[in-house]
Amino acid sequence: MTSTTELLKGAAQLFPDEVVTEAHVRHIDLPKGAGRFALITLDNGFDHTKPTTFGPGSLANLNIAIDQVEKEAKAGEITGAGITGKPFIFAVGADLKGVEALKRHEDALAIGQGGHAVFRRLADLGVPTFAFYNGAAMGGGVEVGLHCTYRTVSKAVPAFSLPEVFLGLVPGWGGCALLPNLIGADRAVKVIIENSLNQNKQLKGPQVHELGIADALFDGADFLQQSLLWAASVLAGETEVVRAEVDRDEAWDQAVERGRAIADSKVHGAAPAAYRALDIIAKAKSGDLRQGFEGEDKALADLIMGDELRSGLYAFNLVQKRAKRPAGAPDKSLARPVTKVGVVGAGLMASQLALLFARRLEVPVVLTDIDQARIDKGVGYVHEEIDKLLLKGRVNQDKANRLKALVTGSLDKAEGFGDADFVIEAVFEEMGVKQQVFAEVEAVVPEHAILATNTSSLSVSEMASKLKHPERVVGFHFFNPVAILPLLEIVRGEQTDDASLATAFGVAKKLKKTAVLCKDAPAFVVNRILTRFMGEVQNVIDEGTPVDVAEKGVEPLGLPMSPLVLLELVGPAIGLHVSETLHGAFPERFKVSENLAAVVKAGKRGFYVHDSGVPTLDPEVAALLKQGERPLTAEQVKDRVLDAVAQEIGLMLDEGVVAEAQDIDLCLITGAGWPFHLGGITPYLDREGVSERAVGRRFLEQGVASVPA
Repeated sequence: MTSTTELLKGAAQLFPDEVVTEAHVRHIDLPKGAGRFALITLDNGFDHTKPTTFGPGSLANLNIAIDQVEKEAKAGEITGAGITGKPFIFAVGADLKGVEALKRHEDALAIGQGGHAVFRRLADLGVPTFAFYNGAAMGGGVEVGLHCTYRTVSKAVPAFSLPEVFLGLVPGWGGCALLPNLIGADRAVKVIIENSLNQNKQLKGPQVHELGIADALFDGADFLQQSLLWAASVLAGETEVVRAEVDRDEAWDQAVERGRAIADSKVHGAAPAAYRALDIIAKAKSGDLRQGFEGEDKALADLIMGDELRSGLYAFNLVQKRAKRPAGAPDKSLARPVTKVGVVGAGLMASQLALLFARRLEVPVVLTDIDQARIDKGVGYVHEEIDKLLLKGRVNQDKANRLKALVTGSLDKAEGFGDADFVIEAVFEEMGVKQQVFAEVEAVVPEHAILATNTSSLSVSEMASKLKHPERVVGFHFFNPVAILPLLEIVRGEQTDDASLATAFGVAKKLKKTAVLCKDAPAFVVNRILTRFMGEVQNVIDEGTPVDVAEKGVEPLGLPMSPLVLLELVGPAIGLHVSETLHGAFPERFKVSENLAAVVKAGKRGFYVHDSGVPTLDPEVAALLKQGERPLTAEQVKDRVLDAVAQEIGLMLDEGVVAEAQDIDLCLITGAGWPFHLGGITPYLDREGVSERAVGRRFLEQGVASVPA
C-alpha cells in the first residue's frame, strides 16, 4: 500500500511551478487548566494578498506538521490541536494551475487521494482538533476544517465557499461526504450546488455560523485570541457544543432531488459536475465516510480529465487574469483625469449609468434631456436607488447624502457640460439622433473631453465623422442591467486617438468593469454573436420548425436562458433593430425575420406568457407566426445554430474585431452570462468538432481549455 508521503512525493513531480504553502507549528499554554495546545498555521509568504493553496508540496508540508502534532498527542504532551491561516486568508483550495496541467487519470486520482490522506489525519489525532477560519476559505480550505472536531469563524470573513461545481469539479477532499453529515443534506446542497451554480455565490462569516458549519463566531480584531479561549473552555469541559440532529429520512432524499432540479434549471444536464456531487451526497446518507471519500476520489479524477473542467478553468483564468490586462489597451500613462461626467439622456439606461459613475468615480454627474420632467425622473431614479443602498446597509447616511448631491440635472448642455471631462450619450439608437447629440455636446465641452457612446450596434466612426475632433469619440457599450453585468465593450473608432482610448480604459477600471477592446465593426462582439445565434433559431422557426423544438435544440449548451426568453429580456424591438443593422452590413448571413417584425408591430413583449410560472407560447404570437414547411429535428437545429455561430466567430477573428478568441469568450461570459463549463463558446465549439466543420480550424490550441496532447 502506498504511504501518504510516497503518494505526495510522486504527485509533486506533476506540479513543478507550485507556490508551496508552509505549515508552522507553535505551542500555546491554554487557560482554564486546558493544557498545552498545538496550533498549525498555513502560510505561503509575507504577501497577505496572495492566496494560500494546496498542491502536493503544500500537502506534504501539512503532513509533516501533523506528524509532529501526532507524536505530541500520543505522548500526552498536548490536549488539543488547531489549524488556522495567515492574516485575512485561511486557504483557498487546490492549486488549479497544477490541476490544469494533469494529463493522466491516475495522476488526477492521486491528487484526490493525497488530499484525503492528509486532511483525514486531523480527525484521527486522538485529541480534539479545531479549525479557526480567520479569513477567506474556499474549496480545500473549507474542507480541511471539516475534518476537524470543532470550527470557529471570523465575522470578518468576506468569502467562504465550496466553488468546485461552478468550475466543473466536485468538492473532492471531504466536502461532499462530510458537509451533509454535519449540517444536513438540504443545507449542504445549498452550499455545494445552489450557491456554486448561482455565479459562485459566497458566504460571509455570520452565514457560515448560521448554517452550522462553524460552532462559534467571533469578531475579526481579536479572532484568534477569542477562538483559543473558546477552545480552552471546550477542552476544560466548560462549553458543550450542541449541534442540530441531521435528518436522514425523506428530507435527505428531497434535498438531493431539489439539488437535481437546480442543476437541471442551470445547466440542463450539459455539465456533469453538479450531478456527480449530488450522487455522492445521496450516498453520504449512510454515514459511511470511507465510501464517500472513495466516491469523491473517482469523481474528482474523472472530472479533472474532462473537457468541462478545462473549460471552467479557462473561463476562470479569463475572468481573473485576462480581464485585468485588456489586450490592446494603450499605455495607461496617457489617460487624462476625469473630474466631472455628463450623461445625455435621462431614461432608464442613462439613469443606471449616472448611478454607476457617481458611485464608482465619486465625481459630479449631470444628466440632461429634452424636458425638465424627464430630467427630474432620471435624477429621482438615481436618488431612489441610493436610498435602497442605504436601507440595505451598503452605504451609510453620510455617503448616501454625498452621492445624491453628486447627481444633478440640467436642461442647458452648456451649463451642465461646460467643465465635464467625460460625456456619454444614451439616447435613441438612430445614427442621425446620435450625430446631432454629439454636435451639440462638442460645441460646449472642453477640448480635452471624451465623447462616449453607449451604442449597441451603430458605427462609432460614422457617429464621429461630422465632428471637428473625431479623435476623442469612443464606444463605451454597457450591458443591461448595468450594475450586474461586468462587461464593457470599448470601441475604437477609425480616428480615436490613444489618449482618448487610454482615458476610456482608465474610467472602465474605476467603474470596476471588464473592458474588452473592440474594432468598430457592426454590433461589436456580444450583440453580433447573439444576433447570429438567435437569428438562426428564428430562421428555423420561420422555415417550419416548431418553437419548442427550436428551443430544445440548443438546450445541450446549458445556457442561462433559452434564446426566446433572452429575446424577451432584451426586448423584441431592440432585437429587431440590431438584426436590421446587421442585415444592412451582412445581408447574406443576417436576415430580418418577418415573424419577429410582426411580434414587434403587435406590441408583444415576447413569444411567451408566464401565467403558469412556466414559459408557454403566447396564443396571440402563435396566431401571428407564418411558417414554412421545412421543419428540423432538435439535433439538426443544434448543428445549424452552432455552425452559424462558429462561422461568425471565425469571420470576426479574421476581421480583427478583437485580438484573440479568448476575448470572444470573455465577452460572452461577462456580458451575456454564458456558462463557465462552455468556456464562453470557443472551447465548446472546438471539442464538439464544430469549429473544424464550419471554419476548418480550431479556435484554440490543443491544451488550452482542453486536456494537453
